[in-house]
Amino acid sequence: MCEEVIELSPLGKTWILDLDGTLVKHNGYKLDGCDTLLPGAKEFLANITPEDMVIIVTSRKEEVREQTLAFLRENHIRCDHIIWNAPYGERIVVNDKKPSGLKTAVAVNVERDGTMTYKLRINLKK
Repeated sequence: MCEEVIELSPLGKTWILDLDGTLVKHNGYKLDGCDTLLPGAKEFLANITPEDMVIIVTSRKEEVREQTLAFLRENHIRCDHIIWNAPYGERIVVNDKKPSGLKTAVAVNVERDGTMTYKLRINLKK
């Protein structure tokens, strides 16, 4: 398994994470009747510092809100906000660069239902 490193500044972060196919099996709640965490997802999330904000984005409808929130609680998956009913297409993040040159938006595309192989590294020089 090849690990990829996401190098980040020591500044606080806002994590915007897709739910289905990224953290849990895509449409598992529909197909299997329940969600299943994908390999590496829990470990990846555990490396996000408590000071950072975690936002989960999902195309799921409000009808499965309680079921989804219960699953996240039972699995100790922290999220500060959830955006429901998101369109199925691209998720676009637009942000400014700091005067120091630090890029303040990072995009990572993972394989659907794959293993979360990303490791976080804080670069103290940024």
